[in-house]
Amino acid sequence: MGRLVVVTGAGSGIGRATAVAFAHGDTRVAICDVRADRIDEVARELGDRCVLAKQVDVSDRNQMEAFAGDVHALAPAADVVVNNAGVGLGGPFVETSLDNWDWVLGINLKGVVHGCHFFVPNMIARGQGGQVINVSSVFGLYGAPYASAYSATKFAVLGMSRALRAELEPHRIGVTAICPGMIATQIVADGRTSESSGRFEGRLIDRFKSRGLSPVRVAEAIVDAVKTNPAVRPVGVDGWMIAAMTRLAPTAFYRVGAAVSRRLR
Repeated sequence: MGRLVVVTGAGSGIGRATAVAFAHGDTRVAICDVRADRIDEVARELGDRCVLAKQVDVSDRNQMEAFAGDVHALAPAADVVVNNAGVGLGGPFVETSLDNWDWVLGINLKGVVHGCHFFVPNMIARGQGGQVINVSSVFGLYGAPYASAYSATKFAVLGMSRALRAELEPHRIGVTAICPGMIATQIVADGRTSESSGRFEGRLIDRFKSRGLSPVRVAEAIVDAVKTNPAVRPVGVDGWMIAAMTRLAPTAFYRVGAAVSRRLR
């Protein structure tokens, strides 16, 4: 019996591309997404390689526990867990409502917590190692203006991944934080913005479509990370550049980034 790979947020974008990338050879894929129509379409595309497709809100612990239970009915433990599900939230901090904070924290951070909480213990108990992939962002490396809530979740995912990596190393379970730059996905169109930022949303959606890297490139990086187990894996020219600049010249980079963000508004 081959590997079992779990991918959350697999209905579109990076998650969909990742599920497709893993669905070959003797690898089986279990996928979930909050959108039933999207996850059903991906399941049809994957065919026999998809052993489980379920509508799941990753922010809901009960739904994630039930999803994990269904996965573990197929195998004692997943071999790879890709905590990918995420949403976008943009706008000035003073215009970001507490309801929107709850929304983005629930999906982007607690969704990763739930994925690790319900799958990692079985990996440990099985005693055969494994890999956890948590999708962060370049905004987990660089705190971008007008994205404070989104950046907070992605910094948290990166920090959690680093801590978990050290804990799980004795169990031969690797943990990698993936930090993509601008990717051509639906994250802006499906996300939320403040009232003052709403007029820029269409322009931002167009920019992601025209300049964003294909989600396939992120999927390729995820597949490679399962083999090589880096602590952090930037994706895209902008991803690698931001990773380097925040390390080598953080003060200058933050000033430039803030100026660019103001001009884009």
